[in-house]
Order: sequence, then structure tokens, then C-alpha cells
Amino acid sequence: MKATARDFIKGCRDGIPIGLGYLAVSFSFGILALRAGLTVGQAVMMSVLNLTSAGQFASLSVIAAGGSYLELALSQLVINLRYCLMSASLSQKIDRKAPFFHRFVMGFGVTDEIFALSASVKGALSPFYTYGQMAVAIPGWAAGTLFGAIAGNLLPERGLSALGVALYAMFCAIVIPPAKKIKALYFVIFGAMAASVAFTYAPYLRDISSGTRVIILTVIIAAVAAYLRPVREDSL
Repeated sequence: MKATARDFIKGCRDGIPIGLGYLAVSFSFGILALRAGLTVGQAVMMSVLNLTSAGQFASLSVIAAGGSYLELALSQLVINLRYCLMSASLSQKIDRKAPFFHRFVMGFGVTDEIFALSASVKGALSPFYTYGQMAVAIPGWAAGTLFGAIAGNLLPERGLSALGVALYAMFCAIVIPPAKKIKALYFVIFGAMAASVAFTYAPYLRDISSGTRVIILTVIIAAVAAYLRPVREDSL
């Protein structure tokens, strides 16, 4: 068996937990996408072409509020900017002789989980290992969206509300573990909550569209946290 095929199969095997996790989380996205006004096909297409959970969930609030294309684009740029850094990091692990198109294709499939697995590879990273992960993760995310969107058409309103709780459970699962290790995240979490309340109820601030709120809060809170509570490398 060629090395490329071996790396691809290993990537598929290691990517199974990622695909299963995406299948569960994107189920909630499919439900919320329909409630935001998207069709089943549009929801699935978004999951196939824009493989980013946080960005997709954030885009729904902009779409539901009737935000502009500019707000949608800026919110995606801010929320997904971290993937540029992840892609730059992975590019240093690839063989310098590898064709450019490998970097291009891998950049599309970089997510937090795929990056973590790819970055943990010892020695040079084979693009086909990352492709193997993508081959499992992307269908998992798209299939979960499809099932959720179909369920959104079939389930009663109470059932949809109950399943919607899964979204908040996902956010808690993402935030709580690192917050136990990095105390500065408590400042970010409660600061974001307080700022969101202010933008919801305070005069003038509440008149700002939801899409612009996401952009403003993300940039300001991240910048203030980085300045006041920088995380040292030895604490990671």
C-alpha cells in the first residue's frame, strides 16, 4: 500500500470521532437554520461550503435579523480569523516540495478539531492524512444538518425547543473545560455576558443590528482580554 493511501486511511480512522461529534452538533444547526428562514437545501449547502460551526451559528442571527451582506461577511471574517493562524501553522509542517494546491485544499477543511489532530502528527504532515479527516468530518457535519433540517419540518414546536438546548450545551462544553485551566477566560465570559445585556437593553446600543453587535463585541472583548489578561505560553 502506498504511503498516501495509508495516510488517508489513518486520517479517516482518526477522524471518525470528529465526524460523529459534528453529526450531533450540526443537528441543532439544521433545526435553527430552518427557523431562521433557510430551506433544507440552503442549510446543507452552507454546511458543505462553510465548514465552521461558530461562524455558521453566528450567521443565522444575522440572517434572521435581516442583516446586510456586509454584516454577514464581516462577522464571518472576525469569527473565523483564527483559522488563518491555524492554516499558517499547518503549512509549516507540510513538505516544502508539496504542490501548492495541497495547502489550498487543506485550508478549506481546517477546523479546531482537524487542526488539533493534524498538528499532533510527529514529523512532516501528509496532506492525505488531513484529507482523510475531512472525508469523514465534512459528510458528518452536512448529514447532521440535513437530519436536523428534516426534523425541523416534522417535529412539533415543543420538540424543536427541547432540541435547541443542545446548542447551549455545546457552547458550555467548549467554554467550561478551558476556563477551569485558564482563569482569564472567566473575565471574557462574564464580560461578554454583561456587554451583551448592555447592547440588548441600553438606549442607542439596542438599536444596533444583531450582526453588527457580534462584530463589535467579538473585537472589543477579545482585544481587552488580550491586553489585560494575556495568556502566557507556559499556561497553555
